Amino acid sequence: MLMIKVDLITSMRCDKCRRPAVLFQRYSGLHLCREHFFADFEAKAKRTIRENRWVSRGDTIAVAFSGGKDSGALLFFLHSLLSRRKDVSLVAITVDEGIPGYRDPSRAGARARELDIPHMTVSFREAYGITVDEIVERKGGALSCTYCGVLRRHLLNAAARDAGATKLAFGFNLDDEAQTVLMNVLRGDTARLLRGTHPVPGMVPRIKPFLSIPEREVALYSFLRCGTVDTGRCPYSQNAMRAEVRQMLNAYAWNHPSARFALVNLGRELAELGAGRTGELHVCSRCGEPCGTTCRSCGILDEVSHGA
Repeated sequence: MLMIKVDLITSMRCDKCRRPAVLFQRYSGLHLCREHFFADFEAKAKRTIRENRWVSRGDTIAVAFSGGKDSGALLFFLHSLLSRRKDVSLVAITVDEGIPGYRDPSRAGARARELDIPHMTVSFREAYGITVDEIVERKGGALSCTYCGVLRRHLLNAAARDAGATKLAFGFNLDDEAQTVLMNVLRGDTARLLRGTHPVPGMVPRIKPFLSIPEREVALYSFLRCGTVDTGRCPYSQNAMRAEVRQMLNAYAWNHPSARFALVNLGRELAELGAGRTGELHVCSRCGEPCGTTCRSCGILDEVSHGA
């Protein structure tokens, strides 16, 4: 797994205090020093939480904690924000998909313990009797990210619910969300674009505090607050549509810095339009998880088990 250190360029000066800048925000035109970058970053995350009313008294927030830059930054931020509150608690959940050399749950657990946050690990092997490596061996890599994503979300929701969590926090950033909207547009997936955020029985509500913050700023925050930045990607991620969309969007956004914000706003507005739409919900008789007409998780497990 690749680990890098970031060399901060100090030839530019902060537009707010004239100290050496660590970041230039192309979309705002601002150079920011370390302290003003922290203030800007944390103010955005707090505003996102406040506007969406994502943290309430009595909450237990489960953090999907892979140990990478996004989830590492999120765990640190939420701990800093909420550690003094007696009415809100955190728990970190790490999913071991079974990809040796990519995910090390012990490192994630050590980081959680440094912050005195309870940590639990759940694995594909224990929950499903199969790993992502074995799924790829049986089915090939073309749909590996689709299979993994469905099973991982299923497992995280079940683990968060079992932990008594009232919210499930993800480190998804602005880039992630913009890519998701664009992917749904390119696929013509109206159902996902219009899917509202109304509560679903059995689903732990999801929160995304970094929704309005670009990936490079999350990486910088993770480096400055937590040390090294883990840039390792899943070895199967090159097979995903998201990899193509990421490359395309990065190229376009270089000349149009507001593009990601526009896509996220589009996604939010479409979700609001679809808020009144309610699909038929069921509880899977096999796994007990909420699902649509059919349970995708159980369908995938049947497919990979039977080698269909």
